[in-house]
Amino acid sequence: MAVPPEGAPCWADAMFNDIEGAKSFYADVLGWTFGGTSSEFGDYTEAYADGRPVAAVVPPMPGQEGTSQWCLYFAARDAAATAARIRDNGGELLMEPMRVGDLGTMCLARDPGGVLFGLWQAGTHEGFGAVAEPGAYCWAEVFTREPEKSDAFFPAVFSYRPRRLEGVEDFRVYDLGERSVLGRMRMTDDFPPEMPPYINVYFAVGDCDEAVARATARGGLLRFGPMDTPFGRFAGISDPQGAHFSVIDITKPVGDVPRTTDAD
Repeated sequence: MAVPPEGAPCWADAMFNDIEGAKSFYADVLGWTFGGTSSEFGDYTEAYADGRPVAAVVPPMPGQEGTSQWCLYFAARDAAATAARIRDNGGELLMEPMRVGDLGTMCLARDPGGVLFGLWQAGTHEGFGAVAEPGAYCWAEVFTREPEKSDAFFPAVFSYRPRRLEGVEDFRVYDLGERSVLGRMRMTDDFPPEMPPYINVYFAVGDCDEAVARATARGGLLRFGPMDTPFGRFAGISDPQGAHFSVIDITKPVGDVPRTTDAD
């Protein structure tokens, strides 16, 4: 696949205390296979859907053990310049831009409301080898208790155009050019107060209900759904180590897609 444009989601990974347990869970739920472990890069292990790279898992560094969380990376032409925009717009850099061999340059950050995300400036690793196919990344949404901060921050950093879905409260879509690349959802009181803000990553599946059944049978927690939407049938899940994600069958849309208008 071609290198994605600046600001487009391009990769996802997560740290797991039990790396073998994570590999077993996602192999069963999403059909992933896994490549060899790279000790040079902290035992980083790529996951594959139909032979193409779609994500990665990695054990935590000593002292960083804790609840697992998926991290979504956005493409950057110049990671240092994008990192400067993150700082200038109130974000926090957790890891300054760092070369990862000839693979590319990475950076980790939080938005002003505490949402974790990454940057990836491609080298030989361009990012997702497949999208919107079973087992591959499909969509993502920022879940935050401070939506006004996210709505100001992400468009300033990545030149997104915020859009409103007609009839849908507390939700925004961020467009990059003519393409919608990210959603933003306000975290309501339905979310436990101890749950931090996060980016919810969606992986495509061939059958949403079957994926949910496999996930819960393996110790995952169903958080919402399955439900039908104009974008497909989807459900939210927490894996056995606490990482939140969603599964969606995009072949089964129900209803009309809401119109979008410019956000205020």
